[in-house]
Amino acid sequence: MSTPHNEANKGDIAKTVIMPGDPLRAKYIAENFMENYKLVNQVRGMYAYTGTYKGKELTVMAHGMGMPSVGIYTYELFKFYDVENIIRIGSCGGYKPELKLFDIILSENVFSESNYALTLNNDDCHIVSSNAEINSIIEKTAKESSLNIVSGNTVCTDCFDVYMTDVNKFLDRIPDNFNPVAAEMEAFALFYNAKLLNKKASCLMSVVDSKFIKDIATPEERQTGLNNMIKLALDSAINI
Repeated sequence: MSTPHNEANKGDIAKTVIMPGDPLRAKYIAENFMENYKLVNQVRGMYAYTGTYKGKELTVMAHGMGMPSVGIYTYELFKFYDVENIIRIGSCGGYKPELKLFDIILSENVFSESNYALTLNNDDCHIVSSNAEINSIIEKTAKESSLNIVSGNTVCTDCFDVYMTDVNKFLDRIPDNFNPVAAEMEAFALFYNAKLLNKKASCLMSVVDSKFIKDIATPEERQTGLNNMIKLALDSAINI
């Protein structure tokens, strides 16, 4: 069985999926961290690979940019491929002055002004939560790996917040006491699909920009920073 967006057969996708936005990031993860991997989807260049990591079968699949894209791919994985768990790994903009380049953020609750839930499910919902069980596993794995992560609320936008004409007006519309630590563009759709279909989802992000950060990372620093997040996601996935 396949869908218009995924040529994989049902048994080709593992129960737990790691999802970066970038198809080339999915390829990089398969080639550098997985064993016995196989390319199971390349429709629209949205690569998916299934293989093993430390003996556990996992799939790594790209989801593209923005809620419409991640919404399609994660809905299909949950609904048609019997996927139970998805960990998104991506980049984010930091909203707190104490955050540094490549600090790892773990989203707890996400706010969005998007009508994704209303359009999909006639649900006027704008705050949705990650899965507490997976988040707990990630936090425990990070501690065992002596890796610092920041857990907190995040916002999910329909456009790149750097391009907003006045980001402060957007920030003023965020609910009182929500206190977001970072912004990205996909987690709301992922978390809402998981809620709708009774599945589990989490989101890890590396800080790549912030109005408080003036440093420019070298290519080597960028690769190391993202590798820490990738390895944390993989090491957490084998314990789900």
